[in-house]
Amino acid sequence: MLKHLSIKDFVIVDQIELEFMSGFTVLTGETGAGKSILIDALMLAVGERGDASLIRQGCDRAEINVTFHLVHMPDLMRWLAAHDLQGDDDLCLMRRIIETSGRSRNYINGHSVTLQQLRMAGEFLLSIHSQHAHQALLQKDAQRELLDAFSGAQEAARAVKAAYQQWQDCCQHRIAMEQRAAESLEKREQLEWQQQELSTLNVTLEEWQALQTDHSRLSHVASLLEAAESGIEVLSESETAALNQVNLVSSQLRHLLDYDSQLKPIVDLLDSAQIQLQESIYELKHYRQHLDLDPQALQEIEQRLSAIHATARKFRVTPEDLPTLLQTITQQLATLDSDSDIDQLKAQEAAAEQQYRKQAQALSAIRQKAGESLSQQVSAAMQTMAMTGGQFSVELIPLEQGNAYGLEQVEFQVAAHKGVLLRSLAKVASGGELSRISLAIQVITSKIGTVPTLIFDEVDVGIGGQVAEIVGKLLKKLGKERQVLCITHLPQVAATGDHQWQVVKSADSADNQPVVSKINVLDKQQRVEEIARMLGGIKITQATRQHAAEMLHGSAGE
Repeated sequence: MLKHLSIKDFVIVDQIELEFMSGFTVLTGETGAGKSILIDALMLAVGERGDASLIRQGCDRAEINVTFHLVHMPDLMRWLAAHDLQGDDDLCLMRRIIETSGRSRNYINGHSVTLQQLRMAGEFLLSIHSQHAHQALLQKDAQRELLDAFSGAQEAARAVKAAYQQWQDCCQHRIAMEQRAAESLEKREQLEWQQQELSTLNVTLEEWQALQTDHSRLSHVASLLEAAESGIEVLSESETAALNQVNLVSSQLRHLLDYDSQLKPIVDLLDSAQIQLQESIYELKHYRQHLDLDPQALQEIEQRLSAIHATARKFRVTPEDLPTLLQTITQQLATLDSDSDIDQLKAQEAAAEQQYRKQAQALSAIRQKAGESLSQQVSAAMQTMAMTGGQFSVELIPLEQGNAYGLEQVEFQVAAHKGVLLRSLAKVASGGELSRISLAIQVITSKIGTVPTLIFDEVDVGIGGQVAEIVGKLLKKLGKERQVLCITHLPQVAATGDHQWQVVKSADSADNQPVVSKINVLDKQQRVEEIARMLGGIKITQATRQHAAEMLHGSAGE
C-alpha cells in the first residue's frame, strides 16, 4: 500500500509531503490547479520516462520519494530479494531524481537501479487508470489485452505468441528452402561437375610437394650425376685423391708418435677424417648408382604437374589449395542436401503448428470462461448506470488461420438499451455511455488483480448526476478491498470518498514568485466547503453548503 509521497521542485510543486491512508481518497480542486501532477509524480517514481522539462523553473533538479508498505506482497518481496534490493520493516522506498542535464537517477531501498527495474517493481505496487482508457477501449488490441489481464492469461498469451512465431519461422524456412531448391539446381550441377573434376584429379598436398621435389631432381639429373662422379674422382680415384693424401699423412705421423706424443690428437683427427671421407665416398657411389637418367619418368611428372596447374588456373586457386577446394565443394553439396530435405522441414512446420494450436486452444478456453464472467459483471453494472436493460458481451470471433494472439479476435459488444441488438462497442456507444462502460470495466477488472493501490485519473469524465453517485459508490466499495485514489471534478464522486484532498494553486504576484501547487488534507467542514464549491460554482450559498453536507452525510451513512 502507498504510505508516503514526497515531491520537491516538480513542475509547479515546490515541496509536498503526503501521508496516504487506506480506503477511498478523492483529490479535487480547480481546473489547472495541478491535480494530475500528483499522478505524474507517482508514474515517474515507478519508472515512467521523464526529462528536464519536469523540473520546477529556477531549480537544479526534481526529486520524488515514495514509500510503500509491503503487507501481503510475497511476489514483490521475492523479486526484491532476487535483485538484492530488500528494505527494512516490510517497506519499499522508491526514489527518482531528474537533473537539468536530463540525467535520471533511480533508487530502490537506497540501491541504485535501472529505469527498467524501477518499472518492474512499480508493476507490483500501482495501477493507474486514466481518462484516456475510454478511447483505448475502442481498440481491438486493448480489448484483448484487458480480457487476458482479467482472466490472468497473460503468460498463456505470451506462450501462444512465442509458439506462433516458431510456427511462422518454420513456415518461412520451408518456403525459403523450396525456393532455394529450385534456384540451386544449376548451382548443384556446377558443384557436382567441379567435385567430379577435382576428385578425378585427386591431388593431395603431399603429392604436390613430392612432385615438385621429383621434378627438380629429374630435370637436373645430368648435373647431379656429373657432380657425383667428379666428387668420387677427387676423393678416391685420382692419383692425388684426397683419401690417399690423408692416409699418407696419417701414416707418417703415426710412425713419429714414439718421438712426440703431442701428435696423438692430430692423428686421431686424421683417422676421423679418413672415416668421414670413406663414408662420403660410399654414399656418393650409392647415390650415383641410383641416379639414372629416366626421361619417361620426367615426362610423366611434367604431365601430372601440367594437369594440376591447368586445374588450378581453371578454379582460380593455387595448386596447394586444390585439396581444400575439393573439401569445401563437398561440404557445400552436403549442405544443399541437408537444406533440401523439404519433407523434414514440412514435418517440423507441422509439429510447430500443432504445438501452437494446442496452446492457442487452451488460451481460447480461458478467454471463453473469462469473457462470460466479464460480460455478466459489466452488464450488471450497466443496470446501475442509467443503462437499464443494456447488455455487454465479450465476443470471440474465430480466425481461420489464427495469429500471434490466438485463434480468435476479441471484440467487446454492447446494447446500450433493452431491445437493441449487440454491436461493436466502437460503433454504438456514445461518449457518456463509453465512459460509464469503461469505468465499470476498470472497476471490475481491478477487483481481480493483486496490485494494492489503484489510481483513477478523471475516469468519470462524461457522466454526472445519479450515475456519478453510483460511480462514487463503486469506487468506495472498491476502496474497502484496495487503496483507491481518484481525481475527480464531480461532487457526487467526491462525497463518497473516505478522505478528501484539495489541490490549490497560488502565487505571490507582489514578490514576482512563480506559481506553486499545494495539497491540503480536508477535515469534515472543509470538505463541505469544497463540495459546495464543486456544486455551486463561483457563488456558494447556504443552500449549497446544506446540500453538500447532506451528500457527505448520506455517503458516510452507507
